[in-house]
Amino acid sequence: MDALLMLLIGVVTALVLFTVLATAAFFLLGSGLPPVSKGVVAFFHPFADGGGGGERVLWCAVKAVQDAAPKAQVAIYAREGLTSEALLRDAEARFNVRIERPVQIVPLRRTHLVLPERYPRLTLVRQALGSVGLGLEGLRQLVPEVYIDTTGWAFPYPWAARAGARVVAYVHYPTISSDMIHRVWSGTATYNNDSDIAESPVKTSLKLLYYRAMALWYGLAGTACSAVMANSSWTRDHIRNLWSWGKPPALVYPPCDTTELQRLPLDRKLKQLYLVSVAQFRPEKNHLLQLQALAAAKRAAGPTLQGQAVRDAKLVFGQAVRDAKLVFVGGCRGEDDRRRLEALQAAAEELGVAGSVEWVVNAPFSDLRSLLGGAVGGLHSMTDEHFGISVVEYMAAGVVPIAHNSAGPKQDIVQPLPLEGGGEQPTGFLATSVEEYAEAITRVLTMDQRERLRIAAAAQQQAGRFSTERFLADFTALVGPLLPK
Repeated sequence: MDALLMLLIGVVTALVLFTVLATAAFFLLGSGLPPVSKGVVAFFHPFADGGGGGERVLWCAVKAVQDAAPKAQVAIYAREGLTSEALLRDAEARFNVRIERPVQIVPLRRTHLVLPERYPRLTLVRQALGSVGLGLEGLRQLVPEVYIDTTGWAFPYPWAARAGARVVAYVHYPTISSDMIHRVWSGTATYNNDSDIAESPVKTSLKLLYYRAMALWYGLAGTACSAVMANSSWTRDHIRNLWSWGKPPALVYPPCDTTELQRLPLDRKLKQLYLVSVAQFRPEKNHLLQLQALAAAKRAAGPTLQGQAVRDAKLVFGQAVRDAKLVFVGGCRGEDDRRRLEALQAAAEELGVAGSVEWVVNAPFSDLRSLLGGAVGGLHSMTDEHFGISVVEYMAAGVVPIAHNSAGPKQDIVQPLPLEGGGEQPTGFLATSVEEYAEAITRVLTMDQRERLRIAAAAQQQAGRFSTERFLADFTALVGPLLPK
């Protein structure tokens, strides 16, 4: 038995002991934290400047709290160096969300404790312990009357609750899920289950034990909540199972700026056919799959047209695919994201599609709106994406989505609309493999304009279910009774 196996056994044993002993000591001895600051609502969101869908949820939730409780002081536990003024400007520029009153920033110096790249092995348990340390760093400075987590780090919840705060969780993605456990059980190699473990029955058994211990700890942490929200049917089902002892989760779809994007015309002038891909440059977003699919679609498209006399329809369609571009629009949170971006740019060169790819980094909302206004299709390739705000943004803008056939996009978003008299109108395409993505890319780039308009109109109608207005109403209905009076 090698050192890794011994380490796994030791960590699993230590985790179980830590959970039992720490919980017992916690409730018997007290929290040792300062008294509750009445009238304060604090959001735990260490990387509030991240620029992703989670940050849009944060700022819309802040707006909902300020509207529902005008006299409450809103605070955000965020990484050291961020200022309220800069964050509020960024919220308006990037997400079109205007926050009327200033917020207090509770600075966190040890945000590195929750970064996955810090822990190449046993990432889950070490990040979980890091989140407890980071949560306690914030709570030692301020214990609010209401503690709202919008990041998914559940492990500090019991400490906040024991200190006297009412805890609210908005869960984007379960830290551990039955899908993750199933992939380990089935021996599937993925970004969170490398082939060395997937191919070893002994290591697989130990990792299953590790995951189940984590699920137990996660479930115990969830019982500290006074209210729980999940952002999709997929997430709600997992949280309902994992947090079965606590409050049942309510389904509150995340806020998407569908109102602004729905003003974009469906029948647009297409000077240059292009696809967009909107996602932060993180490994789970699987941008490489999109590059591989684009390359496959272009290889299958046939030769470039020569002259004006060619009338073969396949060649005409092929030329549309060969001329099309893919525009990546994403945020870089730090040096690791920038290195991933550089690796993707190198991969585009190797695949022979660098000349057909553009990169737009940390774009403001106005630039995103302009790009969506001219795109014909939008790519999304994350497996088990909890929801998929970018997919909704595509649909609201009249961009035909090509999304991964799992979780949020599959269960909630890319759903066909029933037609009068029977039948269904597709609102986009779902894919899993490189070949399926390449086929969908070709279909979107070469489809008849009338067919594209029918799909785009149905997609836009479907996107209306996920508006900012609906989020504000649903969030306020659940959280409003818990806010300071």
